[in-house]
Amino acid sequence: MVQTAQRAWTGPLEKLDDYRWRIPQTYDRGMRVPGLIFTSEKLLQDVAADQSLQQVANVAHLPGIVKASMAMPDIHWGYGFPIGGVAAVDAKDGVISPGGVGYDINCGVRLVRTELTEDQVQPVLKALIAQLFRDIPCGVGMSGDIRISRKDADRLMRQGSRWVIQQGYGAPEDLEHTESGGCLEGADPSRVSDRAFARGDDQLGTLGSGNHFLEVQVIDTVFQEGIANQLGLFQGQVTVMIHSGSRGFGYQICDDYLDVTEAAMRKYGIRVPDRQLACAPLSSEEGQAYLGAMRCAANYAWSNRQCLMHLARMVFERVFQQTWQQLGMRLVYDVAHNIAKFEKHQVEGQERLVCVHRKGATRAFPPGHPETPPAYREVGQPVIIPGDMGRHSYVLVGTQTAMEESFGSCCHGAGRVMSRAEAVRKASGRSIEQELAQQGIVVMGRGRKGVAEEQPAAYKDVNDVVEVVHGAGLARRVARMRPLGVIKG
Repeated sequence: MVQTAQRAWTGPLEKLDDYRWRIPQTYDRGMRVPGLIFTSEKLLQDVAADQSLQQVANVAHLPGIVKASMAMPDIHWGYGFPIGGVAAVDAKDGVISPGGVGYDINCGVRLVRTELTEDQVQPVLKALIAQLFRDIPCGVGMSGDIRISRKDADRLMRQGSRWVIQQGYGAPEDLEHTESGGCLEGADPSRVSDRAFARGDDQLGTLGSGNHFLEVQVIDTVFQEGIANQLGLFQGQVTVMIHSGSRGFGYQICDDYLDVTEAAMRKYGIRVPDRQLACAPLSSEEGQAYLGAMRCAANYAWSNRQCLMHLARMVFERVFQQTWQQLGMRLVYDVAHNIAKFEKHQVEGQERLVCVHRKGATRAFPPGHPETPPAYREVGQPVIIPGDMGRHSYVLVGTQTAMEESFGSCCHGAGRVMSRAEAVRKASGRSIEQELAQQGIVVMGRGRKGVAEEQPAAYKDVNDVVEVVHGAGLARRVARMRPLGVIKG
């Protein structure tokens, strides 16, 4: 969410080094911890242009928060938390805030590699993008052909990707390269409203709108050849990136529980500076109810991306007349953002169980971590950072520095610098599709307005954002992809 007419930040901001800035705890007497922002001088002007830094300070008021209220270099104004915000709270004494997870619960990105090269794809690129656009539902309110009964919905919410794979939408090996195996334990369908069920029953295998996309890309730069080999990536290789989440199902759950947690604050005497930070104690009935419902939405989102990957594989089979296995369409990794997870981290020299809110932020776990997939344990968890549809996207790997400084977290994209309304105004009289076509990028969208909202100028340059991530040591660059073709809602 990007708001217009925001006041610029006028509070204190201390430079720690080229990539780290601090809002001192003394800025507001209600702050329990300082704010820590990972950014650069170049990006700071955009960061300070709205009230996202005030949101970092507001988050620092949450009961049970430890170490710091953090923001990644893609930070921009969001609901309650800034997008790009990270906060860990003590598992016993802390709270859970729906605004710290976001409306599109477990929105995330998955990267699929192929054995195809750009030379093989370019002759059929327009036909390939057109077929993807025909076969993959995208846009506001679009329904898919994958329908589920209420009984099946319960299974999907409890089992996540595993259940849809059992129905034929993928292969068991896909689970090995999906964060958390595509399932959060503890999902409780009884905590999900009938309205949420109704909004989710026809949206499996649908892309949605906004910043969601499916992009066919080519790797144009390899920074770490050895690590790239471990991930199955090489120069000139064609990849497919999918960005989507829990759709209307997750949105409704968030909406439902904002009311629940706002009432819980009155019940438990919790005060925060912004009502959008509505929260409930993790140990409370309200907190447990939200966690149970949020996990259902997270599992729905992983299932959705699994189905989207299946549909993309079927299109590639049709266009190239080979099976997806023959085409080498293997999942590199699926990483979640907009989620809250219980994890063990070092806090003030002691290992503590904390609940980490990541709002527009992803995990960046290091080599050797038990939750890093076995195939990548030597090099670290893959970190996927998409850019806009006119520039680049990146694959990186997580680091020990991230574990020590940011609860193993990294940014999730480039980050908006322009509201959707402003982007549409600035696209007036232009064709964004034609402009991108002149760069050799095929774009197909459900409408011109949606494409205008997502024009490259609406986003920070992802190359600058990744420079901060790499420079701060939160993740190491492995490969860079540039877009060949994109479908949008």
